Amino acid sequence: MLIKRIMILFFRDKTSVFFSLLAVLIILGLYIMFLGDMMEQALEAQLGYTSPQINIAMAGIIMAGMIAVTSITGCMGALEISVDDKKRAALDFLTSPISRSKITLGYILGSAAVGFIMTMLAFGTYLVYIIARGGSLISAVDFARLLFTVLLSVLCGNAMVYFLTLFIKTQNAFTAASTLIGSLIGFIMGIYIPIGQLPNSVGWVIKCFPMSHAASMLRQILVDDTLNELFASAPPESLTSFREMFGVVFVYGDFTSSFGFSAAVLVFTTLVFYVLSLLVIRAK
Repeated sequence: MLIKRIMILFFRDKTSVFFSLLAVLIILGLYIMFLGDMMEQALEAQLGYTSPQINIAMAGIIMAGMIAVTSITGCMGALEISVDDKKRAALDFLTSPISRSKITLGYILGSAAVGFIMTMLAFGTYLVYIIARGGSLISAVDFARLLFTVLLSVLCGNAMVYFLTLFIKTQNAFTAASTLIGSLIGFIMGIYIPIGQLPNSVGWVIKCFPMSHAASMLRQILVDDTLNELFASAPPESLTSFREMFGVVFVYGDFTSSFGFSAAVLVFTTLVFYVLSLLVIRAK
């Protein structure tokens, strides 16, 4: 019932739904207006020829980041209810025969459910765009990998945001925090500017930010096959360089991230932040 309450309150508030998708709309708008053309021209110059697959590849790279961003903003929109409840419904909950742990679990699972739905809506937006541009649906195996990635991304994003909300007591503070996160998240995840074109210190910030690994996993699912086709006649190092520059994989010295490594980062981060949240709740 607590999970159902979170979902009903969130989707009933059209303003919360809109602002949860605002970062998605900004990324999509920037891609359509100029990011897409700029990145496609860079890839065409590297390949030495033009192809409709170039547009599909670059759309997958940008929109993979968009999908990963939604796993944070969707959860954050739902967790606004927990902040509001601290003022409006705290007495009702504290005097009810429901344990504190169940109330907490209700917020966590409810916001995660909302985040999963919103993230899949963002993926649906990607599919509509790709099909409209002549692309094709992903395979059943890749769709299963995508569901797995979205689930990890939502749990990780939810854990991080929930930990943050434990220290927020007012709606104004929450609004300020969500605005700041929504504004910066695209840069922190290397969506607006390719990671290879950023200073090394900034690149390390992106590579060490856990949610960037969700974007990397999604890019591997959505664009790896297309990139292999585009770079089929190019030297192998050209494809390697491109994947590093656009965050399809991350390079740490002599180590290059893989799908499994990024998944492990998301799982580890999720456990760390949920444990930290539990410790904070017990302390309070």
